[in-house]
Amino acid sequence: MSTFLHKKNVPDNIKLAIISVSTTRTISEDKSGAWIKRQAQKEGHEVVIHQTVTDDTIAIRELTEHVTQKIIPDAIIMSGGTGISPKDVTIEAVKPLFEKELTAFGPLFAQLSFDQIDSAAILSRATAGIIGQSLIFCMPGSIKACKLACNALIFPELGHLLKHTKE
Repeated sequence: MSTFLHKKNVPDNIKLAIISVSTTRTISEDKSGAWIKRQAQKEGHEVVIHQTVTDDTIAIRELTEHVTQKIIPDAIIMSGGTGISPKDVTIEAVKPLFEKELTAFGPLFAQLSFDQIDSAAILSRATAGIIGQSLIFCMPGSIKACKLACNALIFPELGHLLKHTKE
């Protein structure tokens, strides 16, 4: 089956949650989250929540569980906390909740990052998976990284991914 046919009849009303992980940025200072929200709306998606959370494993996990169990978006896009400093704990908070991991997301993002920022791409631990009925994407918090992940990987495949999760 061709890719075109395979992507046919994908959901068109996609509900997104945006979570930005930062100990320093508030929602009003969250440039990456604001960009993701604007871009998602341009793509025709509904943003059901946009929230910031501090770089704390428990806080990130509790918010992720609340969003996946109570709000139940089709997808969650998380930015920030994916680096290698001690305060970067997004992956440690979220990955144990994955029921399935989208193992190609991290390597594909790293390759695209490498094309732009050379060997500094090794610092990113971007990952994606499925929690309950929601896809979840974790990526670096820089605006450049968010644009790269959303434009090159997430938005082009979101409907296709959801089609498979809803089967």
